[in-house]
Amino acid sequence: MEQATSGLRDVAASEAAADSAVDSIGQMAIPLAEGGKESDSLIMGQSAAAAAHSEKRETLEPGRALVISDFAPPSTSAGERLIRLAYRLGVPASTLTSPFSKPAKPRLLATVESPLQGDRAAGVALRAGHFLIHGVKAPITQMDFAPIARLTPPFERVVHGFSWLRDLGSSAPREQCTATAERIMTAWLDANPKPGKSTPWHVEHVGHRLLNWLVHAPLLLSGKDSARRIKTIEAIASTARWLDRNVTSAADRVGEVAGWSAIVAAGLLLPEGRPRQLFGEAGLIRALGELVADDGGVLSRSPLAQMDVIGLLVDVSACYHARDLDPPEALATMLDLLVPPLLTVVHSDGGLGSWQGAGAVRPDRIAALIDASTVRTRPLKNVRQWGYQRVAGNKTTLVFDAAPPPLSRNARSGCASTLAFELCSKGQRVIVNCGGAAFAGGQVPARIEQGLRATAAHSTLTLDDANSTAVHINGKLGAGVSEVEVDRRAMKLGQGQATRLEASHDGYVARYGLIHRRVLMMREDGSELRGEDVLVPEGKKGKRGKIGFAIRFHIGPGIELGLSEDRKGAGLALPDGTLWHFRMAATDAGGELSIEESMWVDGNGRPQPIQQLVIQGMTSRGGGNFSWLLKKMG
Repeated sequence: MEQATSGLRDVAASEAAADSAVDSIGQMAIPLAEGGKESDSLIMGQSAAAAAHSEKRETLEPGRALVISDFAPPSTSAGERLIRLAYRLGVPASTLTSPFSKPAKPRLLATVESPLQGDRAAGVALRAGHFLIHGVKAPITQMDFAPIARLTPPFERVVHGFSWLRDLGSSAPREQCTATAERIMTAWLDANPKPGKSTPWHVEHVGHRLLNWLVHAPLLLSGKDSARRIKTIEAIASTARWLDRNVTSAADRVGEVAGWSAIVAAGLLLPEGRPRQLFGEAGLIRALGELVADDGGVLSRSPLAQMDVIGLLVDVSACYHARDLDPPEALATMLDLLVPPLLTVVHSDGGLGSWQGAGAVRPDRIAALIDASTVRTRPLKNVRQWGYQRVAGNKTTLVFDAAPPPLSRNARSGCASTLAFELCSKGQRVIVNCGGAAFAGGQVPARIEQGLRATAAHSTLTLDDANSTAVHINGKLGAGVSEVEVDRRAMKLGQGQATRLEASHDGYVARYGLIHRRVLMMREDGSELRGEDVLVPEGKKGKRGKIGFAIRFHIGPGIELGLSEDRKGAGLALPDGTLWHFRMAATDAGGELSIEESMWVDGNGRPQPIQQLVIQGMTSRGGGNFSWLLKKMG
């Protein structure tokens, strides 16, 4: 590290390196048409910026741009359609399947073997007497399972959704886990003897709870206490009946998919379940069609929601296999759609990018989920509807948010991140977003959740310290970016090739009359990223006066920073000894480079102190442009 630090000082202080960087930026060319002419420079005025507007641009709008996938229920006979309709109208399953017999007693028809693995550390903690959720320990004996208990969202999801069963089952052989599972199950049932309208009975929690009870039933039903076993089975049956009646009251489509998934599983694994199975399959496939766009991305644009839906479908498929049945073709098709967009926001280190509230989920969790899905595919480079553009080369990945934020009704930990980007080089995060808003309530303090969703928490431009899209409470978003224009193409850059991304948004038009346009160009070997942020007045006449701006580059963990003497550049020393240089171009718009504190939420939900490079100052309300270069040295 001493060698890296010494190199950092040399790079930061070197006038020759600074001059070279300025020259490089001055030579950055933008193609105006594929295979055609180039402009003189990336550092261009408003007229040149307008000329660079390609006719091939695609305009994306929230809601309308996300085209609902059309999935039909599985092909059934007329009799089965009649059974499905009767069950939906409330006719008991026993009446439909065995009208002249007594209703069958509740029992499980098969044992499910899910390929999904839990968090072993969390499971070990449970056996030791603690919940371990995003790094926070909570003794089981002190956990309040009652409906009126005030738990943070991460604890609500784990405790009331019973996802802890998977962690427990991954920590040791079943016989060593049964006592802990039964203990928590008994305490929860005692605290929640009947359904209500409180948090434990939100449809999403109920869906996850019932599905986890069914998939991990051996942990709950292998004890010697027959009375406890009967109580558990009755709870499973009564919860399935409640979900039949209430599944459509979910808060959003992700929650509804969780509910329908549990209904399908109950139809497969409980007696006289064929009517429920038919009812659940139709509902699940319809809900998936309303949740997922035609490129496979969920409407919330949340990678965590994407992972959640993949996990639900993997567990439901395992329930079919437990009964020696093939899942409906639509479920396999949906998995094939869902996995490639998720891989788009996975970096070269194997971990998740920090988008729409997600933290940098660990590589092992991502890999385990993809393996469990059995989908073998490559990342989508150009996910236009979901909105994340990906460029990869020589183990370097660039991910760019080039679409509007989700509509408020679809948002989950919604973030004002339009035109932000992340960069990862050979396993090291170089440019990041803060991320982790969805983990607030664990080690991430709940009070900073809204701050983590703000534009300033992302590597992009802000005006007047305002968000490009309004950030409200409860993960929702307000007015702001309504459309994004995006253009992607390959181009020559010097002796090599590069990918050029250009996008613009209208989030600041209503307040300040300015459009933010960002151009990013990455060499195919990943050694250089060139960028320009342009402010273009909306309309023919720009407004008078000046406005404050800031362009933020949140720097990855473990990287040491040092400013050059002229405060126009900075050196970055990576933990592996690699040196990068950042340089901003001198323009009439002004701006000074500084180093400020920041934070980044890692894959375990832990906030890590990092630093950020910030270009900030005052610029004309008539527009301006700011060019910069990030280059690997040596």
